[in-house]
This record gives sequence, C-alpha cells and structure tokens, in this order.
Amino acid sequence: MYYVILFAMVAAFLALRLYSVLGKRTGHEQLPPKPAEERLGLPVAPRTIDVTPEVRESGTRVIETGAESGLRAVIAADSSFDVAQFVEGAKSAYRMILEAFWKGDEETLGWLVEEDVREGFTQAIAERRKAGHVLDNRLVAIERALITDASVEGKVARITVRFDADIAAVTRDAEGNLVAGSLSDAVETHDSWTFARNLRSDDPNWKLVETDDA
Repeated sequence: MYYVILFAMVAAFLALRLYSVLGKRTGHEQLPPKPAEERLGLPVAPRTIDVTPEVRESGTRVIETGAESGLRAVIAADSSFDVAQFVEGAKSAYRMILEAFWKGDEETLGWLVEEDVREGFTQAIAERRKAGHVLDNRLVAIERALITDASVEGKVARITVRFDADIAAVTRDAEGNLVAGSLSDAVETHDSWTFARNLRSDDPNWKLVETDDA
C-alpha cells in the first residue's frame, strides 16, 4: 500500500510539472496581460506620438531577431503566453525527453512528444534493446536555449528552440561493460527542437513535434 501511494504522489508531481512546463503563467491569471515587448524579454522604449517604438536587445538574448514577429503572433493569440517561462520550460522538457529516451521510458515519451516523434524514439529504443545496449548518458549542462523561429498557422502555434548542451555519452552492454563513450568527457551537442500547441485547446501543454541537428 505504501508503494502505491508513493507512485501516485510521483505521478501527480510529474503531471503538475508538465501542466506548467511550457509558456503557461500561474498565479497571475487575473492580472492584465503584459505588453508584448515585456513578455518578449525586451525593454519597452518610451513612446510619443511622433516616435515609432524600437525593439532593442538587452542582456542575454533568448530570441533570434527573425523569430520576434512570430512570437508576437503567438502572444496575440494566447494572452497567457510568456517567453521567459517558455524558455525555462523548454529546457526542462529537453532534459525530461532526453532522459526518458536514454532510459527507454516510452510511457513518459508518450505524453511529452507527438506521435511522429514518438515513433522515431520508439524505433531507436527497440534497435538499442535488440543490440543488447544500455545508455548511461548524462546531461551535464544546457549552455544556451535560443528561440530561432515561431509561427501561428490556423489554430496551431509552433516554436523552434536551439539547444547547445554538454552531454556525457556512454553505451554499455547488458552486463554493464563499457562499449563506447566516457562519463568524464562531455560532448558538445547542438539540437533544434520544435514544440507545438493547439491554441484553441483546453490543454495548455506544448509537445515536441520535430527534432533536428542545429
């Protein structure tokens, strides 16, 4: 009975974390929406009748210039969307998805990624198991997460994030013997992941719909 309760608590925690993981503000839903410039992480330039507002860079950029117009469209379609929280949530999703794939946790992948991506992960997991290999990878650090593209097509929003990360990759056989890699030497990786969400859906979660090398 103790383990049933424990597993239920863990499942509830993961569900709650996923609910708020990408682009969803909590505790401020009754407040007026922030200006688009503020939610884009950009300073708001003083406005006069004769001056057109400028978009200026400030601090560490998390948005490529070419993605700004697309993000404004996302904000216009979803007043609860917040860029800074989306980026932090994207980092969490990146870690959760990679760790689920490395562990062969197809159930977790099922509610983090869309069907086409899940099939690719599932096939790779099956081939790995057939070879008798086990991944003992570690995500050492996410050096940067940068929004490179954003768009709204119909009722679906899509946001692409480039992840620059350090990963220690190790492959072992069924007996735990080292096949390849090293935990002491992290490898630089550059991934481009696209997340999507139906803006008219009651489900606030964004799912991974496409992966590529950056």
